[in-house]
Amino acid sequence: MDNCCRGKAIKQFRIVSGMSLLCISSSLLAFDVQIDGVEGEVSDNISAYTRAIKASEFTEARLEGEIRRRVAEAMRPFGYYEPDIDLTLESGNDGVSISVDPGQPVTIDVLSLQLDGDASEDSPFISAVDNFPLEQGDVLRHSPWDSLVSRLSTLALERGYFNWRFADRRMEVRPYLNSARLYMHFDSGQRYRFGDIHIKGSHIEPERLENMRPFELDAPYLAESIAEYNQRLSETGWFNAVSVRPRLTDPAELMAMTPDEHSASLWWQEATGRQMPDTDSTTINANISVDAVRSALRLSPSDRVSMPIDISVQPADRHNFEIGVGFASDVGPRMSFSWQQPWVNRFGHGLDNDLYVSAPEQRLSGEYTIPLDDPLKDSYELQYGIKHEDDNDTRSLEGSLQIARRWKFDNDWEQTIYLRTTYEDFTQGGESDKVWLLYPGVQWTRTRTREQRFPVWGDRQRLSIDYSDTFYGSDARFLRVDGETQWIRMIGNDNRFIGGVGLGAIETDDFDRIPPSLRFFAGGDRSVRGYSYESLSPLNEEGRLRGGQQRLTASLEYQRRVKNSWWSAAFVDTGDAFDDWGPDNLKTGAGLGVRWISPVGPIRLDVAHPFDHEDDWRLHFSIGPEF
Repeated sequence: MDNCCRGKAIKQFRIVSGMSLLCISSSLLAFDVQIDGVEGEVSDNISAYTRAIKASEFTEARLEGEIRRRVAEAMRPFGYYEPDIDLTLESGNDGVSISVDPGQPVTIDVLSLQLDGDASEDSPFISAVDNFPLEQGDVLRHSPWDSLVSRLSTLALERGYFNWRFADRRMEVRPYLNSARLYMHFDSGQRYRFGDIHIKGSHIEPERLENMRPFELDAPYLAESIAEYNQRLSETGWFNAVSVRPRLTDPAELMAMTPDEHSASLWWQEATGRQMPDTDSTTINANISVDAVRSALRLSPSDRVSMPIDISVQPADRHNFEIGVGFASDVGPRMSFSWQQPWVNRFGHGLDNDLYVSAPEQRLSGEYTIPLDDPLKDSYELQYGIKHEDDNDTRSLEGSLQIARRWKFDNDWEQTIYLRTTYEDFTQGGESDKVWLLYPGVQWTRTRTREQRFPVWGDRQRLSIDYSDTFYGSDARFLRVDGETQWIRMIGNDNRFIGGVGLGAIETDDFDRIPPSLRFFAGGDRSVRGYSYESLSPLNEEGRLRGGQQRLTASLEYQRRVKNSWWSAAFVDTGDAFDDWGPDNLKTGAGLGVRWISPVGPIRLDVAHPFDHEDDWRLHFSIGPEF
């Protein structure tokens, strides 16, 4: 292993004009190296080269020669080709003291960088050449030269110059003159353009898949667009496997390649130098090396500039079932059952049904989705549900139906315009009624997070506006506004802050006819801790919860990593539901908690104290992310 590592480092230097670092096995670090005469990157590179030596494999004379050779090689990437090197080996050859006089560095006498082909008018290529940090008269450094070589070849594959070549690429070094001549002539050839799309294996109408492409036909080729197209198709949920890739040549020729012509790296990684974007369950059938790509393309007619795109998909399972079991101090044990149909016909319509059961609430709901031209952003939705609630002073049986139009914008905001009808048979605080409501509404939402299981950054916003009027038959007239914002931020790696504000208001002349599902309550795990679930609201004459016309809640929490996946937390929550808001009406709770990032998501345990009850403490327990 150690010899292979050393050999690899030397080979890399000879092929690519010197790399700045080696791979070093931990078993080789016993050889002590002291360096004088140089510092910084030069000293570090000499240390990296020489510490990889196993002194026991050499005689003293050969060891000295090996050290001198490695020191010289380590200095060349920085322009020092004729250093004076003095060595003093320690007793037993356990280490070495190296004194280096680097001498005069090699400077650039001639620098010629040339772009030919369509890339000569393509701004990323022009910028790569213009930003080359070395100029005539500068000290020669290998790293910028190697970086430019890599950058041009990577750009060529990213941007569709599949017939690119280096017509000339030379680094001529004359150590005896302390000069170097650098020549790079990059010929990109013609840039390929997106050609026709060919779809195989789809159970969904091909037109729907074509409408999701992020590029126009005959537009200049971009590998990033191929990856984005692949990801979009995967996110529909219609497929178990998706492969989107350019047709490099006849498929039979690619299939006939030997195993040695195939790379273990994905085509996207080799073409762009970056990881493929996360596509969840997507299978990428693109294990083709860059050399294979270029060889295959040379078999195509030289005047070919249109690149057909082949899409191969496998249908997703038509029925998916999921069972969930959990516990929260708000509702106690809870269970959910989900039946999802990601596609029910060739137009990609979807159907989801969910059953939720807990002690205070049971509900059965469903959603039928009709995707439009862009299924990820535009759709019609039909929602329906039945809910029974028996909690505190609330007894309710509700049936609802909603028709909605949904848009998702490029800035991550979603807009939904809907018409909802609800029939609710309820008793709130001892007062019973039956109402039928028909009301339109609009809702805007946005959720952004990084690292879904335990986000280190994120925010969520929601605002909805509903209006009902007796003019068109509804049993109550009201205007209801409800909104909230939450955010998560990190400072360093061990400090996490969570904050949020919630606001709501109902304007109506007949509040008694507003059902409990539309009234406001506060308190609980995700509201004002220290108080039980939805226990904060105005009281009626009998001292029972009535529900409020307004709501205001705010929360601030600080979390500190204790060790690995364990965090401590300190928080303060305030808020209430009321009919006439005022700062004196707010209820405040504060406390301490523990967070554990488990494999199934964060588990939270809090002990909270309500400030208006001196001897009261409440335990809050929940599982799952903040939002």
